[in-house]
Parts: sequence; structure tokens; C-alpha cells
Amino acid sequence: HRDLHSFPTRRSSDLTGCKSTAVYNVKQAPIAMQNESYTLSDVEKAIIKAGGSKWQMQKTEPGHIVGTLNHGKLMAQVDITYNRQDYNIEYKNSQNLNYDGTNIHRRYNNWIQKLSQRIQSNLIRMGTDNQ
Repeated sequence: HRDLHSFPTRRSSDLTGCKSTAVYNVKQAPIAMQNESYTLSDVEKAIIKAGGSKWQMQKTEPGHIVGTLNHGKLMAQVDITYNRQDYNIEYKNSQNLNYDGTNIHRRYNNWIQKLSQRIQSNLIRMGTDNQ
């Protein structure tokens, strides 16, 4: 049994020295059309599943999900819009990620890239499962 208090912790103020980069938005990422009969519900399921246990995914209306990731004192929130042809992931809000209107901590971009990769993987998997 390890004492968790003996490990160093990273404070949100530690991010000020880290490099920030332009906000990464996913624009019109094509839905992998392995299976041409994806429904809007199929795409929605792939997005929600991609969030796993890290992202809280809340469907606000058909074709729109708000994703929120809480990581310690860090928070990222995105608008995910989608249809049967493509999806978009766009910055909505954040806390302690040094967003200045253009740039943000690079961790945010890593999270968005991984989320998009998981969406694509889920869609491909769904396509092969349905064949």
C-alpha cells in the first residue's frame, strides 16, 4: 500500500511555463464509410463510446453533443457536431489551460486528437461488425 501523498503533484500553476499552441479543432472529419448505412444514431454511439470514462458526453439535440473532460483542476469542453457524412470537434470552454482566445496548453490539443482517433476507430469497428 503506497502513500499517495508522497508523490509530487502538479498544480495548475505549473502549466504557465509549458508551451501553448493554437487551438486544435477538428473540421469536417469524414465518417469512415466502411458501411454505407451508418445512421445518425450509429455516429452518436461511436462519439459517446470514444469518450470512455474520461469524457462526459451530453447529447443536447440530434447531431450535437457537448463533451467535458475534467482532469484534476483542468477542464476542457467541446462542441461535437455530426451527421452521417462527417463530424466536428470545436473548442467551447476550458479552465486552467491558459486559453487566450487563440492559443491553449498543448495538453488540450492532445486530448482532442486522441478523442478524434477513438471516434474514427469506433466507426471503423462498427463498419466491420455490420458486414
